[in-house]
Amino acid sequence: MNEKEIKKLSKFFKALAHPVRLMIIKELLDKKRCVGDIEQKLELRQSNISQHLIILKSADIVDYKQDGNKKCYYLINPDLIQKILEILQKEDK
Repeated sequence: MNEKEIKKLSKFFKALAHPVRLMIIKELLDKKRCVGDIEQKLELRQSNISQHLIILKSADIVDYKQDGNKKCYYLINPDLIQKILEILQKEDK
């Protein structure tokens, strides 16, 4: 692994290392969701959710599709995220 790949991997795991971002990711495992949907589900401010989504997008974890004036986010690689979460849950037991 070269230095560029290590930095990218580090950015990926740093993005996962926040409780709110993990909650957002868990919501996106089911399906694509717009920011307003995530806001209602997590009962957090839209601005807070948007900031976390920007971090997740910059780490290539999520992307979005524009739906009118809404941005609807989805996981780029949901299978990978699911496996990581399963591994981490096994370690907790």
